[in-house]
Amino acid sequence: MQKYVCDLCGYVYDPAAGDDSGGIQPGTPFGDLPADWVCPLCGAGKDQFSPQ
Repeated sequence: MQKYVCDLCGYVYDPAAGDDSGGIQPGTPFGDLPADWVCPLCGAGKDQFSPQ
């Protein structure tokens, strides 16, 4: 699955790992993240992420 990187802080969303702090289960593709999901490090919205 495609990883995405935050353009503001460099956090990498890895679908294989999910996002524990955001309640996102491992195996969740970036496109399936809720619209209100934000970067766990800087709070940037999904629109601030680019494919890695």
